[in-house]
Amino acid sequence: MPRSPHNGQQQPDIDKRDFDQNRPLLAGQEAGPHADDGSRSPSGSGWRLSRDDGLLNDVVGEIVERDRRRLAREIVRISSFVLGVITCLGAGSITAFSLYGPLFLTRLHYTQLRVNAVSIAAEVSMYLPVPLFGYLCDRYSPSPLALFSGIVFGTGYFLAAFAYRSGPPPDAGGEGWPFWVMVVAFVAIGTATSSMYLAAVTTCAKNFGRGKHKGIMLAVPIAGFGLSGMWQSQVGTYLLCERLEDGSRGDVDVFRYFLFLGALLLAIGVIGTFGLRIVDDEEERYIDATVDELERSGLLDDSAFFRAGRDEGDRYGTFSRAEGSSTEGEMSASEEEREAARLYKVREEEERQKKTWLLNYETRTFLADHTMWWLALGFFLVTGPGEAYINNLGTIVQTLTPGNIPANRSPAGLPATHVTTVALTSTVARLLTGSLSDYFAPPASHLSPSHSEDDDLEPSTRLRLSRLSFLLPSAFLLLLGYLILATPLPIQHPQLSHLTTALVGLGYGSAFSLVPIIISVVWGVENFGTNWGIVAMVPAVGAAFWGIVYSRGYQDALDGGSSTDDGECRGWRCFGFWAVGCTVSVGVAMVAWCVAWRAWRRRGVVV
Repeated sequence: MPRSPHNGQQQPDIDKRDFDQNRPLLAGQEAGPHADDGSRSPSGSGWRLSRDDGLLNDVVGEIVERDRRRLAREIVRISSFVLGVITCLGAGSITAFSLYGPLFLTRLHYTQLRVNAVSIAAEVSMYLPVPLFGYLCDRYSPSPLALFSGIVFGTGYFLAAFAYRSGPPPDAGGEGWPFWVMVVAFVAIGTATSSMYLAAVTTCAKNFGRGKHKGIMLAVPIAGFGLSGMWQSQVGTYLLCERLEDGSRGDVDVFRYFLFLGALLLAIGVIGTFGLRIVDDEEERYIDATVDELERSGLLDDSAFFRAGRDEGDRYGTFSRAEGSSTEGEMSASEEEREAARLYKVREEEERQKKTWLLNYETRTFLADHTMWWLALGFFLVTGPGEAYINNLGTIVQTLTPGNIPANRSPAGLPATHVTTVALTSTVARLLTGSLSDYFAPPASHLSPSHSEDDDLEPSTRLRLSRLSFLLPSAFLLLLGYLILATPLPIQHPQLSHLTTALVGLGYGSAFSLVPIIISVVWGVENFGTNWGIVAMVPAVGAAFWGIVYSRGYQDALDGGSSTDDGECRGWRCFGFWAVGCTVSVGVAMVAWCVAWRAWRRRGVVV
C-alpha cells in the first residue's frame, strides 16, 4: 500500500522488481537545489545518493588494487617458474660430456687420466661453490647469479672450442694449446652450471614452497636439468656433426658444438637476469612464520639480537614506540614526510637484520643436525658413482665393443644413445617421484613453516607413504644397475648395457629429485638455497673419487694387456672392479638413509 503522505504528496511503494540498472536511483526526483549534495531535499523527497561517494570508491579501489597486485604476483610466480624450467633445460650441458669425451682421446691424444681430469675439474667446480651460490640466492636474489652464469658459460665454452680446434697439446706430440687451458675452460663451465641451476631451482622452491604441490614444482626444473643433456647430445649428433665423404654422419663437430652451447647459455643467462624473480610476499611469509614458531618455542629468548630489540628503541619490535613519539599536531607536513621516510628506512633495516639473523640461525641448526650428515652421506655414496658412470659412458661402451666392429655399429650402442637413455630415465624418475611423493606423503605435523596450510584438508583415508619409501627403492634400482655391470654378462651380451644405463638413470634421477624435496620439508624453504647447496657439494668429492678409481682401473687394464691396436681398452677388467665398488657404495647409502629416517620418526618429523 502507498506510504503515508508527506507534505500532502502521495509516496508510491518501490518494489525490487521496479529496479532498472540503467536508470538512476530515485529517478525523477533530482529536482531541487540540493539534489547533488547528498543531503535531504527541502521537498522531503528522501536522502540523495552522492555521485561521488568517497568511502565507497575507496573500498572498491582498494579491492581492485588488491586483485591487481595478486594477479601480478601470480604472473611473476608462473613466468619465473616457466623460465626456471627453460633455464634448467640449458644448464645441464655438462651431462653430455660422454658425447665428446672419447674424441679427447682420439683427436687430442689425451690419456684416459687426462680426460677424467677434465671431467673431474668440471664436477668439482660445479659442486663446491654451490653453498656460496645458495647463500647469495637466499640473501639477495637469483638475478645476479643468472647473469654471472651466462657470462662464465660463454667464456668457458668459447675457450674450450678454440682449445679443441688447436689440436693436441705439445706434450702429446702436437702444436695445440696446453692441456691446462682445457681444464680452465671446464672449471668455468662447471662453475656456471651450478650457478645457473641453483638460481632456477631456488626461485621455484621459494615461490612454491608452501603449496601442496611443492614436490612436483621442484621436480620439474630438476628434471629439465637432466633433459638438457639429452636434447643437446641429439643436436650434436644429428645437426652439429661432421660429414663423411659419402655424406653420412660422423662424430660430433666439437668446435661448432661448443660454440653453439656458449652462445645459447649466454643468452639464457641474460634473460634469466630479468625473468627469475622471487615473490617478496612469499619469502616474507616464510621468515615471519619461522620467527613466530621460534618465539612460541622460546628459542628467541636466547638470541642477543631479539633480546636487545626488546630493550632498545632502534631494534626489533620498537616501531610502535617510534611512531608514537610525535603526534600529528606537533609536526608540519614536511616533517611528517621526513619522519615517515625515516621510519620506513628503519623498518626496512629491521627486516633485513631479522632475515639475516634467521638465515644464519637456520644454517647453524642445519649443520648441527646429525640427520643431515646421514642424508648427505647417502647422497655422496649414490651420486659419486652416478656422476662417474655418466662421464665415462663413452669409454664404457667402447670396452664392450669387439675390436673388429666399427664403433657406429657396436651392439652396446652409441654414446649419444646412452646419454639420451640416462636423460630420459632420470627425467621420468624425477617427475614421477616428485609428483607421487606429493600425492602420497603424509601432511607435515612438526614445527616447520614449509608445510602447506592445505595439507590438513587432505582426506585422511588416502594411503600415506613417506618420501623415503620412494628414495630407497630408487637407490635399489641403481644398485641393481651396477650389479649387472659388475658381472661378466655385459661382456657376453653387450645389449645389457642399455639396461644398466636405464637403471642408473632411474636411481640417479630419483636421488636428485627427492633429496632436495626432503631438505625443504624437514628444514624449510627460507634457507633452502644454503641448505641444499651444502648437501649438493658432496657429489663433487664423490665424482672425483670414483672418476679416479675408474681411470686407474682403466689404465691398469691397458697396461695389463687389455688394449687393442687403436689403444683402447677392451674387456671386463676395464671397468669391472670399479662397478663392484659402486655396487657396495650404493648399498651403504641405503643404510645411511635408513638411519636418518629412523631418527626423523623418533622426533615426529614427517618426511
